[in-house]
Amino acid sequence: MRGQEHLDGLDAPVLFVANHASHADTPVLLRSLPPRWRRRTAVAAAADYFYAKQHLAVSVSLAFGTIPLERRGGGLDEDATAHLRRLIDDRWSLVVYAEGTRSRDGSVGKLRTGAAVLAATYGLPIVPVHTAGTHVAMPTGRRWMERPSRLSRHPISVTFGAPIRATPQDDRFEVMEQVRLFLEQQGARTTPDPKLARRRAARAGADAAASDGAGGGEAA
Repeated sequence: MRGQEHLDGLDAPVLFVANHASHADTPVLLRSLPPRWRRRTAVAAAADYFYAKQHLAVSVSLAFGTIPLERRGGGLDEDATAHLRRLIDDRWSLVVYAEGTRSRDGSVGKLRTGAAVLAATYGLPIVPVHTAGTHVAMPTGRRWMERPSRLSRHPISVTFGAPIRATPQDDRFEVMEQVRLFLEQQGARTTPDPKLARRRAARAGADAAASDGAGGGEAA
């Protein structure tokens, strides 16, 4: 475990935004949190996967303190996130897997921007989290973690990054780019969001046009 010092100067609640490569990520991440954080941290789980069947919903909720979060369109509507507001108001922190689903090959997929919207809406600092080794220990499709041999275990590590602040005025794609860059710095293979490049190009074009217009006005 590395980077826990980034939590020392923070007050709950915060938004832990992590990569997702395995069902083992949740217990590993929660176990890595200092006790004062672990006791009041809930995990946002995909509503259409973990809450589609009652017995599974009850199991994961009791085992890991999960709460449902829609990952399809409209997932950030007020009706869909009222339960999140209640938790945040009660000073619970949240774990969000920004990819929206588990990686199939261990690399980090395109990060969705919902975490940035949540952070800005509720005034939560984002603490980026990189979990490594869980995909090898428990790949997609496995029901339990496996060992390379009877006497050894797969190495697993968790790294917390410096807090990222997001405001309603910030571009949500730029906020998530900061998370992606942190994951990349930890050695993860990441997927840049092509929408960010297009937005940057559009802004650059608008700035250039505004500059040309201002220059033309002065010349006249």
